[in-house]
Formats: sequence, C-alpha cells, structure tokens
Amino acid sequence: MFTGIDEVDWASLRHAYGSAEDVPGLLRGLASADPAERETALDGMYGAVHHQGDVYDSTLACVPFLLALVASGEVADRAGIVELLVSIGTQGASREDGAEGRLRTRAGVGVRAGAEVFVRLAGDADPSVRRAAAAGLVRFLDEPARVLALLRERCALERDDRVLHALTESLALFVRRYPGHAAGALELLTAQSTAPHDPGLRLAALGQLAGCAPDRLPPDVVAVSIVLLRERSARRSLGRHGVGCPHADTLASRLRRLRPSDEEGSQLLRTLHRGLGDRLDERTALLKGQLTSPDAVDRCNAVWMSAGLFREWRGDWSEPVTLIGAQLAAEESRLRDAAVSVLEDLFGLAAPAADDLAALVASRPELWVRHRERGAPALGGPLKALARSGDARATPVLAQVLAGPDVPADLGRVIGHLGPGAAPLAPALRRRLGEVVPDSAGAFEGAVPLLSALTALGDAEAVPEVLRLLRNLPVRLPLRDAVTEAAVRALEAFGSAAPSLVIPVLRELLGTEHAAVAAGALWSVEGDASVVLPVLTGELADGAPRRRAAAAALARLGPKAGAALPGLRRMVLAEDLWERVSAAGAVWRISGDAEFAAPVLRTAWADHPRTRLTVTACLAALGPAGAPLHDLLRAELAARRRHPASPSGGYGSHDVLDDERLLRACEEVLGGA
Repeated sequence: MFTGIDEVDWASLRHAYGSAEDVPGLLRGLASADPAERETALDGMYGAVHHQGDVYDSTLACVPFLLALVASGEVADRAGIVELLVSIGTQGASREDGAEGRLRTRAGVGVRAGAEVFVRLAGDADPSVRRAAAAGLVRFLDEPARVLALLRERCALERDDRVLHALTESLALFVRRYPGHAAGALELLTAQSTAPHDPGLRLAALGQLAGCAPDRLPPDVVAVSIVLLRERSARRSLGRHGVGCPHADTLASRLRRLRPSDEEGSQLLRTLHRGLGDRLDERTALLKGQLTSPDAVDRCNAVWMSAGLFREWRGDWSEPVTLIGAQLAAEESRLRDAAVSVLEDLFGLAAPAADDLAALVASRPELWVRHRERGAPALGGPLKALARSGDARATPVLAQVLAGPDVPADLGRVIGHLGPGAAPLAPALRRRLGEVVPDSAGAFEGAVPLLSALTALGDAEAVPEVLRLLRNLPVRLPLRDAVTEAAVRALEAFGSAAPSLVIPVLRELLGTEHAAVAAGALWSVEGDASVVLPVLTGELADGAPRRRAAAAALARLGPKAGAALPGLRRMVLAEDLWERVSAAGAVWRISGDAEFAAPVLRTAWADHPRTRLTVTACLAALGPAGAPLHDLLRAELAARRRHPASPSGGYGSHDVLDDERLLRACEEVLGGA
C-alpha cells in the first residue's frame, strides 16, 4: 500500500498548514489497527490535506496511496477513505483557471485514472464501502453504458437500505452527467418510486426525480410523500439511527454528533424539497405534513429544514410558523430547541408563534438569560425570539432581566424590534448606563448594549448618562472606539432635544478619529453645514471606514455639500464596493446627477444583492428624483427568492429580516413616487 511513500519529497510539498512532512504519518494512520488512530488520521487528512475542499500538491501526491488503501481488504473503515477520494476527485470538475484550478483538474485526472477500483468496491462485502463507492462509479468511470449496467446490477442485488439510497442518488447523477443515456436510469428511478419498494427508497427516488425529471413525478407527489414518510417512521426501530462516537474527539466525530438522530430521513426530505425548488405551494404542504407527523424525529427534521425554506423564499409562512410554535410545548428538548432556534431568525415573521413563545418564556424563567464561559451573558432563545417578533409581552420580562446582575450583550439590538412597546424600559436602561464605570475593563460589555437600546428608543433623557460616559473614557480602554461611536450615535438619535449639552462634546470630537461620525451627529443636532462640511470633506481622503461614514453624512447635507463633490466623484472609482455605493448615492443626493450615479448603483444592485437596502435608502431620500432606478424596485417586489439568498446556501441569521425590510422599503418608495 505504501510502496514509494518514502521516495516522495513530502517536506517540499504543502498543505493547509505548511509543510506536508507529516502526511506519510497520516496515510499510515489510515491503515492502523487502532480505530482511534484511524479516525484521527482521517480527521487530519480533512483538516490539512483536503482542508475545506481545497486541493494542494500534497493532495495530489496522496491520491495513489489512497487508491491503494481502499483497494486493500486488510484496511478497516475504508468507507471514510473512499468518501475522501471521491471528494478530492470531484473538485476537478470545477475546471477553474490559475494554479489552484490546475491542481483541482489534476486531482480529478488522478482519481479518474484509478476508477476501476470503484467497480470492485461497488460489490465490496462492507455495505458502508459499497455506499461510498456508488458516486465514484458515475463520477470517474467514463463509460456510460458500462456504468448504467453496473448500477442496474447493484440495484437488483443490493439489500442494504442505505446503499440502495446511495445508488438512487447515483442514478440521478448519471442522468445529469449523461443526458443522452438517461432513459434507462430514469426507468430505474421511476420503478423505485413505486410499490412494492420500501417507503424510504420510494421517498429517495421521488426526491431524485424531482431534481432531474420532475415530469415523472406523480401529480399527488406531496400526499404520496407524506404517506411514505409516516410509513417509514412507523417501521423505524428505536435506536437504529443513533450515532455513537466512541473514538477520539476529532472533527469528524464532532460533526457526527451534530447530525440529526435520523440523518437518513432528514436527507430524504431535504432532497425532495430541493428538487421541488420554487414550487412553493407543494413545499409548504409537504412541510405542514412533516410538522404534523406523529413522530417527533420527523417533526424535528422538518423544523430544521424549514429554516432554509424561509430564508430563501418569500411567501405566506404563517401556517408552518404556527406549527413550529406548537413544537415549543414538546417534551423532547431537542425538538423544542430546534423550534426556538428557527423562530429566533424569523423576527417579525415569528409572530404566528408568539403565543407559544410567550407561554414558554413565562413557564421557564431559567431560559431568560444564557450564561457563557467567556464574555457577557446573552438573552435566552425563547425571550430573544419573542422580543424580535415585536411582541409586547417581552417587555416586562426584559425589565426583570435588566434588574439582574448582568446586562445581556444582545439586549440593545433586541429592544429595537419592540418599537414603542419598549418605552417602559427606558428608566432602567438609563439607570444601568449610569452605573457603568468608564475606566473599568468591562466598560464595553456594560455600555454598548445599553447605548444600543437607548438609541433604538430615541430616549433623549439619557443625554446626561451618555455624556458622562463619553467624557470619562480613558485613552487606553479596550474597544474605546466602539464605545465612543455607540455613544455618538445615541446622541445623534436624540436629535436636537438637548443641543446646549451635546454640541460642545460633538465639536470636540471633530478633531479625532471619530470626526466623520461626530460630524454626522452634529449635523443632525445643530444643522450648521459651515461647521461640518470642511471636516467631512477632509475625511474623504482617509481610510475606508471613515470615508464611508463621511460620504453618508455628506449625502444628508444635500446641495449644501457641493464642495465635497470632487472628492466623492473620485471615491466612486474606489476598489471597495461599499465606498463606491456610498459615494455614488451622495453625489446623486447632492448634485442631482443621476446620469453619473445611477449606473453605479444599478451595477451594485445586480452584482451585489446585499447593497440593495443601502441603494433603496438612497432612493427613498431622493423621492421622485430616484425614478430612473424604480424599475429595480418593481422587479424586486415581483421576485420570489429573497435577495440575499442563493440556491447553494450560505445564508445569514439576519437574511429574513433584511429581506423583509427591503420589501417594505421598496413599497414605501414606489408608494410615494
């Protein structure tokens, strides 16, 4: 297996963490008789040699030895090595340019050169090896007729459910890779989707057909799928799908512990959902069927996969959200925690579950605050979800939290979602801010959440407490800049309520690194362009963060900021995307030059969807003058997919919130046009 391994100059090769001189030890570890050593070695291969799917020159050097390892009947746990090989070889399909692309291509060539090994492994005595090898047959054996014959043979002989599901996936992959030879594979998939096959296999086949041949789905695919899901759940024996991790605490073992307790069932339904794509009525009906399953594991899987649906697509999600709320009363903590986690990220869309959230908050005070090993505590999930939904029942509970010993770090960001309903919290917030010791090590953790909350409330009565903090911050305080900017933004939010106290402090900051933020606040409080314009114009030549803040403040000055136009026009050519967008918006608002600014914002809108909220805010400030870009807003309102989302995933926790804000902003701009 290791013939020639010592002849490779591993020290001259590289992996994710530098020299690959440790790779021979990892390869030998894969063949160890000790299960813990094998798992640690596989963990090391994924962590360094194939880090996050990357391919290095050391990865290429490993391919012949990995092929020899999986071909040997003396090596245990070969399934993991087969999966590693398939992953390495699959990267070659990307055909990227440059050095990295050439490495990936060579990886694909290297694995393809040993493709015959997957033919032998497809009939291996170990079902986990057969399962892992199924994808390798289709990906690397470039003989479609032979591949299809092998898949047909394996489907007829196989008796292990998990291997059959892998073969089903391989049939769908075959259809996509060889459309000219797809008929036979589609016949097999269609046959597998009907009786008398096992309900799990039928679900697997339906999911693959949805992705590669939706015209072959039955017209009542949702009803059929729900019946099959429940039949499968009824047959599932207790403990069969539990995953034990008896070996070392490796990355691989930790990932396995995070998998659903019914990983196979979760994958079956995810595949079906993904195949149905934008058929949202059917996906909603399917999700409702999952969420009303008698089986708690099915409901838990449904809760988790609902998050992707809500984040990617716009729609009326009130019914499934209500059903997710109903899971909060479940005895199974895993199901309850999953429901809380999903509802946290829905913000206002979680309102249909507010009654269930409020009941959980009222009955479980120990869940109000989550204490962490490091840093300030955070709000517990149920209370955070309730507050983020805008439900006023969160206010008295937050008041009790404020009366506790520590202020949760995320309290300020949550209070803003309660709107005027959070006003009763203002006195307690002011009192707690007054208790923060400016020169203490915990000033940042203590002050910033409170400043954020008072800013959201626009509580001008907090001016004395904010000024006390600003005036007494020591120069060497950790994160002093963040505290200062949070305080300045609070003063800006308070507006002209206390100008005699605020103006001198803000003017003092004009000569500091906070000049741009202070000048913007001073404009909001005092409205004197002659004071702030020279400062902001000078800030355009500084570093990127300050340039953006300066451009945003100059935009608010409108035509009074004409002297800054040359600097802003130069800034439109900047490399940084956000600088270009901020500068273009400022030029338009100051000069009315739509011919110059509109193309920049249109390009950003199309190429970088996360700029759309900023662009829409600019159009809102422009009013009717922003009409040249109103077609973008109309198209956005007609789109079904959320603007930050992509079919490949990569979602953020605020995607739903940002998208709902964008939709409201688009409606407001067009409504006022």
